[in-house]
Amino acid sequence: MIRTALATAAAVLTLATSVAAQTAMPFALDWKFEGPAAPYFVAVDKGYFDAEGLSVEVSEGAGSLDAIPKVATGAFPVGFADINSLMKFLDQNQGAPVTAVMMVYDKPPFSVVGRKSLGVEAPADLAGKVLGAPPPDGAWAQFPIFAAENGLDMASITVEPVGFPTREPMLAEGKVAAVTGFSFSSTLNLIRLGVPEDDLSVILMADHGVALYGNAVIVNTDFATANPEAVTGFIRAVAKGWQDSIADPDMAIEALIKRNPAADPALEKRRLQMAIDANVLTDWVKANGFGGIDPDRMAKAIEQTKSVYEFVNAPDAALYFTPKYLPADGSLALK
Repeated sequence: MIRTALATAAAVLTLATSVAAQTAMPFALDWKFEGPAAPYFVAVDKGYFDAEGLSVEVSEGAGSLDAIPKVATGAFPVGFADINSLMKFLDQNQGAPVTAVMMVYDKPPFSVVGRKSLGVEAPADLAGKVLGAPPPDGAWAQFPIFAAENGLDMASITVEPVGFPTREPMLAEGKVAAVTGFSFSSTLNLIRLGVPEDDLSVILMADHGVALYGNAVIVNTDFATANPEAVTGFIRAVAKGWQDSIADPDMAIEALIKRNPAADPALEKRRLQMAIDANVLTDWVKANGFGGIDPDRMAKAIEQTKSVYEFVNAPDAALYFTPKYLPADGSLALK
């Protein structure tokens, strides 16, 4: 009995030491617990973060810009945010300790979603229409580039600032003719609200001249400098979560529903699949692996941003993204 008690005590001590040795890395998402968030919960449930010595709690966000100040202030060591908004944040907050370390949306989901019955099917149709746009929305932040690339006069569009909760309902009710948003979010939210799918026009900005990247894992650079292996381990675990979710979306949605029981599993599975097909598993990623960027494309993205945004400081791609924490062990391959 004494021997058993000692063995139990030793096991408890070993577990406590293991837990104590874990590096806490709370992760700030950009948005709610919806389909595209499932891969992070897969990484939690399958122990991928634990295997890297990390204790990760995933928190909801309130838009594509939301995680940037959270990470820059050190409230969260890692987050998920729009890299284009990060560019502007760093320009306006020179020296802020935050950068992107892993590109997730190689093709950004920035879109304009309109209703054909309200006269919106193509970019040119937005002239003379009312566009609903939440001020913190990542898609709205890039809309001026989309407008410039498609010869749209911003003055010809009436922009209605709307809240995220009212964006799709206003379009469903016909109070606006189109909205800015992520393709997989706004489209499926509108279908859920009863808008006929064949009445929706989904205009992806990336298909209309916008060369920008989308959301990336961002990190507090002070934390990363002190914990480089933790950052690399976090990236590796996230990649595994996405790999498993691509291979088995049903399993991924089960992990999501544990955190959001009110969600519609079929709807969220479709949302996840839309993100995989259109934004994550691109031809470039299939050829080059997950998480990195093409320097030439990044340079073009900066030039497009300069066309609609006046940088206070000279833009520098090295400030916005670093590949130095990406694992070099082949774990970033996606198929």
